[in-house]
Amino acid sequence: MKNPKITLALISLIIILSAIASITGIFSSDGFESFTFESIHGEETIVYGKGLYGYMPEDVAVQGIAQDYVTLFIGIPMLIIGMYFSLKGSFKGRFILAGTVGYFFVTYLFYMLMAMYNEYFLIFVSLAGLSFYALAILLLSFELKSIRSLFNSDTQVKLPGIFLVINGFNIAFLWLSIVVPPLLDGTIYPSGLGYFTTLVVQGLDLSLLLPMSIIIGILLIKKNSYGYLFGPIYLVFLSILMVALVAKIIAIGLTGGTIFPAVIIIPLTMIIAFYSAYSLIKNLNS
Repeated sequence: MKNPKITLALISLIIILSAIASITGIFSSDGFESFTFESIHGEETIVYGKGLYGYMPEDVAVQGIAQDYVTLFIGIPMLIIGMYFSLKGSFKGRFILAGTVGYFFVTYLFYMLMAMYNEYFLIFVSLAGLSFYALAILLLSFELKSIRSLFNSDTQVKLPGIFLVINGFNIAFLWLSIVVPPLLDGTIYPSGLGYFTTLVVQGLDLSLLLPMSIIIGILLIKKNSYGYLFGPIYLVFLSILMVALVAKIIAIGLTGGTIFPAVIIIPLTMIIAFYSAYSLIKNLNS
C-alpha cells in the first residue's frame, strides 16, 4: 500500500475523533426540557432538548444516536480490521478499508451540514476532511491498469452492478416523490422540512451518491476497470450505511414514528448490499 504511514495517521485520527463524537452522542444527556418550535413555514417541530443533539428535532436526534451506535460498534472496528490487513498487503483489507472510510466521509459530511450547530462542529468538520483525504489516498493506491487482474476470472459482476443501478433509481424516485409534488401544487416546501433550511439528505443523495451508484453499477455490468475499483468499495460503504439506516428505523419505531415501507425496503437493501459486497471481495486474489 502506498503512503502507509500517512494512511495510518489519518485512520488513527478518524478512529479517535469518531469514538469521542459517537460516545458523546450516545451518552450525553445534559440540556433542557423538550419543547415545540414553530418553523418559518408554520410547521411545528418537537425539539429533542438533551445531549449533543439537543437542538435537533426529536425524530432526527434519535436517528443520530442510533447511527452513533453503528459507527462506534461496527464502523470503528471495521476501520481497525481493514487497516490491519491493508498494512499486511491484503487487497481485500484495502477494499474493505476504503469502503469503510467512505462511510465515515458520508456520515460526517451529513453531520457537518445537517446537525444543528453544537460544540462538536469542528470535530465533524475534521472527520469529514480526514476521511475525504484518507479515501483519496486509498483510491490512488490502486493500479487501475491491473485492477481486473486482482479478481478471479470467474467473478460475477453483473448482478452487483444491476443492484447498484436499481438502488440508485429506487432511492432517487423515493426522494423525488417528496420534492416534486409540492413544486407541482405550488406549496413548494415538502412536509417534514421542519425548521431545516433545506433537504440536506435528499440534496446530497440526488446530486452525488445516487448518480454514483448508477454509474458504478453500469461500469460493473460492462466490466470496466473503474467498475472493478469502485464497485466493491461502494458496496462496502452501502452495506454499513444500510446497517445505520436499519438502526435509525428501529429508533423511529421505538418512539412511535411511522416506519413503513422503510422497514421492508431498507433491511432488504442491506442484505443484498452485504451479499453483493461479499461476492466481489471473496473473489479477490490474496
